[in-house]
Amino acid sequence: MAEFLGTFFLLAGVIGSGIMAERLSPNDVGLQLFENAFATAGVLVAIILAFGGVSGAHFNPAVTLTERALGNIDNRTVVEYIAAQIIGGIVGVMAANVMFDIDIVNWSTKDRSGGALAFSEGIATLGLLLVIFGVVRKGRPETVAFSVGAYIAGAYFFTSSTSFANPAVTIARQFSNTFAGIDPGSVPMFLVAQLIAVVVGVGLIRVVFSED
Repeated sequence: MAEFLGTFFLLAGVIGSGIMAERLSPNDVGLQLFENAFATAGVLVAIILAFGGVSGAHFNPAVTLTERALGNIDNRTVVEYIAAQIIGGIVGVMAANVMFDIDIVNWSTKDRSGGALAFSEGIATLGLLLVIFGVVRKGRPETVAFSVGAYIAGAYFFTSSTSFANPAVTIARQFSNTFAGIDPGSVPMFLVAQLIAVVVGVGLIRVVFSED
């Protein structure tokens, strides 16, 4: 339930703030992106602090799969977490649509295809994993929330894909044809890049943050 609720509010924040940004700053895409990034980072900090003590505050299948590869959780937990994350994310997007008087399911037409964006997603996801596990491994788990919020806020601007960095987020954002949406045809490429980043990330985490 914590993973469901956390991912629900994460996606409601991403999509809702994107819609609000379009309405508040209709002629300034840069300002829209800043508003979207600022709100998303704030929501991330809050929900990680709220639910971290319950589920670990993954809200991201990439994080869950990395935890499994490192032997920190079992297969049943992986399945339950990922299911909760994907469902929570989709419901969160639908809730954002309804809050702004948009059809509850409103398939996105925002094309995000291309090799550069796929590479960007790989880098964004890899960086997120290194930030999370680096902070945790070095004994400062209470700072994870602020580290993740800061990283995502920055990654919105230094990545060409605006840093989805999360398979559940990628899947859910198909359901809203708004500022933060993604065309369904662009989703598979993003997912592949994110999963490759998990494989690379696990290897780097073991080497860089070894406890030996």
